[in-house]
Amino acid sequence: MKRGESGLSLLVAVNKPLGMSSHDVVNRCRRIFAERRVGHTGTLDPLATGVLPICVGPATRLDKYLTGHDKRYRVSIAFGCETTTDDSEGQVTRSAEVPMHLYDPSYAQSFVKSLVGKHQQVPPTYSAVKVNGVKAYEAARKGKEVDLQFREIEIYDAAFLGTSAPSDPTALCWDIEVAVSKGTYIRSLARDVGRILDCPAHVHSLERVQSGTISIEQAVSLETLETLGTQAAIDPVAALQLSYAFGDEVERFVASGTKLYPNQVSLYEPIDIAGANRCGCMGSVCKSENGPIDNQLICIIVQNRLKALYRFDAQKNVWNADCVFSVPIARR
Repeated sequence: MKRGESGLSLLVAVNKPLGMSSHDVVNRCRRIFAERRVGHTGTLDPLATGVLPICVGPATRLDKYLTGHDKRYRVSIAFGCETTTDDSEGQVTRSAEVPMHLYDPSYAQSFVKSLVGKHQQVPPTYSAVKVNGVKAYEAARKGKEVDLQFREIEIYDAAFLGTSAPSDPTALCWDIEVAVSKGTYIRSLARDVGRILDCPAHVHSLERVQSGTISIEQAVSLETLETLGTQAAIDPVAALQLSYAFGDEVERFVASGTKLYPNQVSLYEPIDIAGANRCGCMGSVCKSENGPIDNQLICIIVQNRLKALYRFDAQKNVWNADCVFSVPIARR
C-alpha cells in the first residue's frame, strides 16, 4: 500500500461548520482517516453550513456520479444592501431603506411561492465559474471585469419560513427554503430577489439541507466524525439511487471490468435512502419488474460492498463497466 493510502473506501456526509471552506473540511478528513485521497462532491462557501458529501479512498471516483444533483437550502435573505459577493462577507455596493410591505408575512409568502419555475440566472462575480479559462473570483480579486453569461436554472419548490432581524435592527431578513436544480447559486437568487423587489439584498446565512439524496439528518459534525470514524459511513448504493444487482457469482468478471450479459444480471429497485442511510444490510429487496434500458447505470454489489457501476448497451445487449472500484466501497 502506498504512503497516504489507508485501505479505506467509503462515503460520509459532513455537516460543514460556519467559517470553514470545503477544502478545509477535506483536509480535516484526510487527517481523520489517514488517507490522502479525499474529495467533496459540491462546494459550500465558508459562510454556508450543511451537507457536504465526502468521498474517501477509491470512493473518490464516485465524484462524477454525485455532483450536479439537485439541492435544497435554507437561506436567510437580508434586505437593505447589496454586496460585491452577494453575501454578508462582501463590501456594500448599494443600500436603501426596506419598504414596509416587505415586512408583511402574507406578501412575503406569496412572493416566495411565485419563485417556483425556470429562471435565467447570472452567477455571482465571486464564483468559481470560469470565463476564458479563468475563475471569476480570481479575475474579480485582480480588479478585472468579469463577463458572466446567463444560465437556465429551476426552482422546484420555495417556502417562506418567517422573518428575522440580523445584527442591524433597521434591516430585515426573509427566511426561506428552496429546492433548486444543479448550477443554481443561492447568492445570485438573493441578489435577484432584491432587484425584483427594488430593494437591494444579499445572503445573510445559508444552510444546505440536502444534496441529491443525502440529507442533513445523515450528516455529522467533524467532531462526531473524529469519534465515529468509519462508523459514520453512509450507503453509497442508497445515495446513488440506482437500480442494483448482486455480483457475487460473477465477482471475477466484475473485478476486471469484463462485460456482463443480461442473464448474468438480476436487477433490483433503487434502495430507499430513508431506510438505508445507517445500514447497508439487505433485509428487504425488491426485484425489478422491468428489463434494462439503453444507457441505464446500475450498482454491482459484491459481498455487500459497492464494487462497480455498469452501464447497459442496448444495441449490443451487454452491460459494460463504467467504473470499477479497486477497493469496494463500504455499505454499513
